[in-house]
Amino acid sequence: MRSANPVLDRLDDTSRAHRLPAAGGAAAVTVDDVVARTVGLLLLTGVTAAVAWVVVPQAVWLPAALAGIALAGIALVLVISLRGLTHPAPIIGYALLQGLLLGVASRAFELVYPGIVAQAVIGTFGVFLGMAVLYRARVVRATPRLARLVVGTLLGLLAVVVANLVVRLVTGGRGLDIYSLTGDVGWLSYAFSAVAIVAGALSFVLDFDMVERSVRTGLPRRYAWLCAFGLLVGLVFLYWQVLRLLSYVRR
Repeated sequence: MRSANPVLDRLDDTSRAHRLPAAGGAAAVTVDDVVARTVGLLLLTGVTAAVAWVVVPQAVWLPAALAGIALAGIALVLVISLRGLTHPAPIIGYALLQGLLLGVASRAFELVYPGIVAQAVIGTFGVFLGMAVLYRARVVRATPRLARLVVGTLLGLLAVVVANLVVRLVTGGRGLDIYSLTGDVGWLSYAFSAVAIVAGALSFVLDFDMVERSVRTGLPRRYAWLCAFGLLVGLVFLYWQVLRLLSYVRR
């Protein structure tokens, strides 16, 4: 079973290559290890976002800087996932970058739509916990068909997001998808956000399954960082989509 998350997708191959007996007797990763590191990364991201919210000034160069940070974050995700990095430094670097981006962008949304950030945070973790409960109860199962559907959808959405960021950097316009805080919202924007939220939610089912199976295979404990990083990537993606959809509704 492949995960829809590019970070966790490689853990199947890693599990076969680095089973615990071949890892020099190192302690095996546990679910508690993954949970602890995930919580730590979320706290680091949240604290960084809070500091950026207060400290980073409003300036004309800020939109371009945020777009650059977003592209840097995507590049870091690709490097860490493709190389299967388990060292905490680049993973912590990603959390700091996302905290900076989330803090400044969320402040802009909050100024226009008071209370929207709290709603987005509650919605994001509500979806995450809801999918965890459904997965635990085996109401929703990770199947090859679900994996193909979610992976294809997320790759398509990612292509649109990257193209949008590039257009914004090059032209300064709003790009292929509406990111402006005000203005008319077409049905395409609603559809994009709704599909992204559903795909992001279903991807957690595949992620939980991948982490669970990786724990069973006995990966070394350092891979808890990679698992936690994958979950953080999914949560950040889901938060953005929930925040944007709420802004459309609030208009």
